[in-house]
Amino acid sequence: MTDFEDLLANNARFARTDAKDRVPAIPFLPHKQVYVITCIDPRVDPSDVFGLALGDAIVARNVGGRVTDAVLADLAWISYLHETRTPDAPWFEVAVVHHTDCGSGLMADDELRHGFVARGFDDVALKRTAVLDPADTVPGDVQRILEAETVSENVAVSGWSYDVATGLVSPVVPSTRGRQRSG
Repeated sequence: MTDFEDLLANNARFARTDAKDRVPAIPFLPHKQVYVITCIDPRVDPSDVFGLALGDAIVARNVGGRVTDAVLADLAWISYLHETRTPDAPWFEVAVVHHTDCGSGLMADDELRHGFVARGFDDVALKRTAVLDPADTVPGDVQRILEAETVSENVAVSGWSYDVATGLVSPVVPSTRGRQRSG
């Protein structure tokens, strides 16, 4: 049996529960009114870190938990749906969560990164992806969301650091709502 076959057995057990019946319908608002952006690192599973259940939050995961163009497009879509389909409901908060000891930090290694660039990737974009210290990278990603013209100014955005050694999440940027211009 492969590891994925184990997952399929777990899925069959899940399907026999009522968890799938307790999720919001489309257009949905997550039960906890949060949209978590975090890393793909398996040590940083937001369900475990934050005690989230199915339907509690929208979760976007990518290398480093960075706010990419794709993340902004998804946020724009979700905020548009909220404005047009559920305008009287409370607004959600986007939590940008970077973590310590992030593997994306390896992109700061010029030799390693240049080898990957040779596969057709942009060197500047990859270097910018590196998370060496969440206190340094979280504020920029929060600001990127707050400045995005396509994301509703009603969305609140906060920034956090997850310490993989202690399991604790600490604030980096307090929750801010509305369009914020830098400079």
